[in-house]
Amino acid sequence: MSDAASRHQPVMLQRCVDLLAPALSHEGAVVIDGTLGMGGHSEALLTQCPDATLVGIDRDPQAIALASQRLQRFGDRFIAHHAEYDDMAGALAAAGVDKADGILLDLGVSSLQIDEADRGFSYAQDAPLDMRMNSEDSVTAADLLATADQRELTRILRVYGEERYAARIAESIIARRDTDPVERSAQLVDLVRACIPAATRTAGGNPAKRTFQALRIAVNREIEILERAVPAAVEALGTGGRIVVESYHSLEDRIVKNVLAEGSTASAPPGLPVIPDEDQPYLKLLTRGAEKAPEAEAEANPRSKPVRLRAAERTRPTPSKRHRRAA
Repeated sequence: MSDAASRHQPVMLQRCVDLLAPALSHEGAVVIDGTLGMGGHSEALLTQCPDATLVGIDRDPQAIALASQRLQRFGDRFIAHHAEYDDMAGALAAAGVDKADGILLDLGVSSLQIDEADRGFSYAQDAPLDMRMNSEDSVTAADLLATADQRELTRILRVYGEERYAARIAESIIARRDTDPVERSAQLVDLVRACIPAATRTAGGNPAKRTFQALRIAVNREIEILERAVPAAVEALGTGGRIVVESYHSLEDRIVKNVLAEGSTASAPPGLPVIPDEDQPYLKLLTRGAEKAPEAEAEANPRSKPVRLRAAERTRPTPSKRHRRAA
């Protein structure tokens, strides 16, 4: 197995570090990398922020092992935490603190997962349809295709993959369950291609990529976890702490945008001469909308093209009134 550093290019690496670094310049600072992967962002943060301790969360045991090897030179400044990335409380406990000074969430699929053919994430390589980020989870993509009803499959493909031919693809999967169940990536690619009119196949790359994205999201409960993780991350930040999130499709970005917008907007009715304390914002946005990867990076690293980066700073604790409403 090749070294982790040679297998993955972290997206918008220096921009992430630059946004988080001002909150990590004091002794005892703690930063949580909620999506450790192969440790590229973590390595840069530990190198450029020498006062910080980093807790790296990942649900993939293979990623934890690779990143831990890569980051072992930082000694006890790196702490690995095997969990889903909404477990901010567990990460804080692992570091022995109540609040974090920085939190990074890079929601892209790791090269580790895409490039390992036998894990079934890629439509470019034939393999069993697994797609589990945590091999200890029980349900694979093949299991999902074998058990979900047509309505649920259609919903998954339409909502998570934004696939316009979702109903047709779901119907085809159901139709062949008894005679030729879809269990391998090449089978699924062929099925999707047959369901999509030839005139629409030429644009947008492999016609199966939206279906693969949708199944990966469903198998790993990505949207469900993200909806918990972003509010949990905001609440895990101490005053002055910063959060940076990199999203790769519109569903993810919408969730992140809404949470950060809520925290950075006064909740009082418009027109009040004085905004009550409990209605004051508790976040300050650090980016103007969502930032994209620079053109040079997008050309050098195609996986950075869809990224949308948002960042915010914690300006005060969440007012109790708004905290109760969010709960």
